[in-house]
Amino acid sequence: MHNPIPYRPAFERPRMRLPGGARLAIHLIVNVERWDLNARLPRTLLSAPAGGEPIPDVPNFAWYEYGNRVGIWRFLDVLEKFGAKATLSVNADVVNSYPIIVERTFAAGWEMMGHGFVQKTMAAVPDEAEVIAKTLETLERKTGVRPRGWLGPGLVETARTLEHLADAGLEYCCDWGPADDLPFELVLESGRKIIAVPYPVDMNDIVISAIERQPSHELYARGKAQFDVLYAESERDARVMAIALHPYITGVPHRIGYLEQLLAYCTSHAGVVFMRGAEIADWFSSSSQEALTRG
Repeated sequence: MHNPIPYRPAFERPRMRLPGGARLAIHLIVNVERWDLNARLPRTLLSAPAGGEPIPDVPNFAWYEYGNRVGIWRFLDVLEKFGAKATLSVNADVVNSYPIIVERTFAAGWEMMGHGFVQKTMAAVPDEAEVIAKTLETLERKTGVRPRGWLGPGLVETARTLEHLADAGLEYCCDWGPADDLPFELVLESGRKIIAVPYPVDMNDIVISAIERQPSHELYARGKAQFDVLYAESERDARVMAIALHPYITGVPHRIGYLEQLLAYCTSHAGVVFMRGAEIADWFSSSSQEALTRG
């Protein structure tokens, strides 16, 4: 696979400033998925007593379903308190299975970001280009706005994924986002470029709660520590703090309060703004052009 990341150490890049004199942008990415009850599930929390991987896997499907029935609405309520708008990383078949989620989040000003058609990695689909096109067309037909960004299910790519994304006219991708605290350019084998927008691995509730099995308050504790360092650094240069959320993980009663506490802590500091994926990509593009002009 062609490595699309030209190496550049953090201290060598030109300093960037956020719009309006802000110092730090919080990028909230809420992942809403469509799982197939009659297939092996993408993730499980509870093992079957006798081992194996039962199909249908009723308890784990119900665990995920809670997020789309209950958890997502808690997210909307919490974000509304802070005037925050998220990037909805969404399987496009949610339009068919849970249409009200797309309707309500889009009406609240959330950005739709392509996340595959169903929750299946790009390496597991028979035709990547077809899935990408179907995802974008479905979301555009529902909202009237064509998505500009992409996050692959599981952040999984093949050697051709980025080229397919560029063919589809996508401008940014979050798959490579764990590599930096700021956006950067992905240079494709064809020479074309796509912006990488920050997306976290460790500030991700799947990692914190479903993989590491940390206590409920860890999202707040880790988020506060992450914010404190990034905010101190942002006095010299802008920073993006990305937080990845899933309704069936952080949308449960014993965790949602810690998300609210974290956002309250972050927004108690001057110069902190919420930005969606396309806003971050646009800011990076304009800032890069200004840096080139300055020489």
